[in-house]
Amino acid sequence: MDLKSFASAIQQIADEKGIPREKIFETIEMALAAAYKRDYGKRGQIIRAKLDPDTGKVAMTQVKIVVDETMIKPEEEEGEEPIPEPPPTGRRHQFEQEDEEVSAEKKVRFNPEKHLMVEDAKKIKPDVEPGEELTFPMPYDEVAGYGRIAAQTAKQVILQRIREAEREAVFDEYKDKEGEIVSGLVQRMEGRNIYIDIGRSAGVLPPEEQIPGEHYRIGERVKVLIALVEKNPRGPGVFLSRANPRLLRKLFELEVPEIASGAVEIKAVAREPGSRSKIAATSHEGGVDPVGSLVGQKGVRVSTVIQELGGEKIDIISWSDDPKELIANSLSPAKVVSVELDERRREARVTVPDDQLSLAIGKRGQNVRLAAKLTGWKIDVRAPSTPVSDESAALSQETESEPVTQPNNEE
Repeated sequence: MDLKSFASAIQQIADEKGIPREKIFETIEMALAAAYKRDYGKRGQIIRAKLDPDTGKVAMTQVKIVVDETMIKPEEEEGEEPIPEPPPTGRRHQFEQEDEEVSAEKKVRFNPEKHLMVEDAKKIKPDVEPGEELTFPMPYDEVAGYGRIAAQTAKQVILQRIREAEREAVFDEYKDKEGEIVSGLVQRMEGRNIYIDIGRSAGVLPPEEQIPGEHYRIGERVKVLIALVEKNPRGPGVFLSRANPRLLRKLFELEVPEIASGAVEIKAVAREPGSRSKIAATSHEGGVDPVGSLVGQKGVRVSTVIQELGGEKIDIISWSDDPKELIANSLSPAKVVSVELDERRREARVTVPDDQLSLAIGKRGQNVRLAAKLTGWKIDVRAPSTPVSDESAALSQETESEPVTQPNNEE
C-alpha cells in the first residue's frame, strides 16, 4: 500500500469510528512497538515507535529511566520479595505496564534494559535528573519483518485500542447530550427493558422510566430523554427516559419558538406520566401570552406534545410570583374563592365553591396533588360548607405526605 492509500485508510477509519486521526496513529505506533519487542526486543525493555504521517517512516526507540541509589531496592529486599515478571502475551496492558514511572516512594529492582544509573546518564546529558527518561535509537529498517505471533500481537493491540477509543468517543458525545431529547428506533426488548437505537449507541429504557400503559413495537420511532450516561467495561451506558418531567419541558421547547427566543419560559413542571401533567409558564416580553404560546393556534402545539406522550392530559397555567395567585392558578380548571397561607409551615388553605370541590380535588386527588407538586406548597382544598374533619381535610393530609422539595419538582 502506498503512502497516499495508507493516509486515506487512516482517515476513513477515523471518520467511520468517530475517533481523532491522531488517536489512530498512536494506536498503530503502540502496535508496532509491541510487535517489534515481541520479535527483536529483550525482557524488560521499554520500546516506543514513532510513525511519521507525511513520509510513512517509522523510528523505533528504547526508553531508559534514570535512577539513583535511593530509588533501587537493596539486594536483600529483592531476595525477600521477588517480583515475578508477567508472562509475555499479546494483550496491550502487558506491554504498557512495563512503561512505568519510577519515583522515590516506589523502589524498583534495577534492570539494565529499563534503567540507567544517574552517574552514567550524566555522561550523556549533564543536567539529567533522577526520574527522567532518555531515549536511544533502535535498528528498524534493517530487520526483515515481523513473525506470525508478533503480527498477531500488533493486530490485537490495534483492535483493542480502536474499540477503547471508539467507546470513549461515544461516551463523550452522549455525555454532552445528557438532559436532551433524541429520536430513536426501538431495537429490541429484553425482559421489561427496551433498547433503543439512538445513532452511534443503543440506549436502555428501564421499566421505571417508561410511560405506564405504553406499548412499544420493534422499529417504532420514539422521542426519549437522555437521562444518564455512565462508563462501564462494555462501553458507555446510556439510560433513557420517557417518564421524566424534563421530557415534557424539552418537547415544548421543540414546538414553541417563543421558548427558544427567550420570550416565554417554563417555570415549573409537575407530572404523573401517562395520566396528567401541569405546566406553569411566564412571559418576559409584553404582549406575549405564555399560555397561548404553549397551546398554539387551535391547540396545535399542545396537541403535538400530547400525541407524542400517548394522550397524556396537559394543563397549562400562568406563573405568578405571588403564592396565592400561583396556587389559585394551579388548581385550574377549578375556580378558587380564597387562599390562606401559613408561611411558616408552607401550607395553603384553599376555598372553592361547593360545585367546584370535586373538580379542584380531581380523580383520586390527582388535581390537587399535581398542584402541590407544581407550587411547592401543601394544599388543603375545601368548600365553605365542608367541615374541617371531612373528606377535604383527609385529602390535605394525603397531599402533605408527598415531600415537595422544590417548585419545579423535576427530579
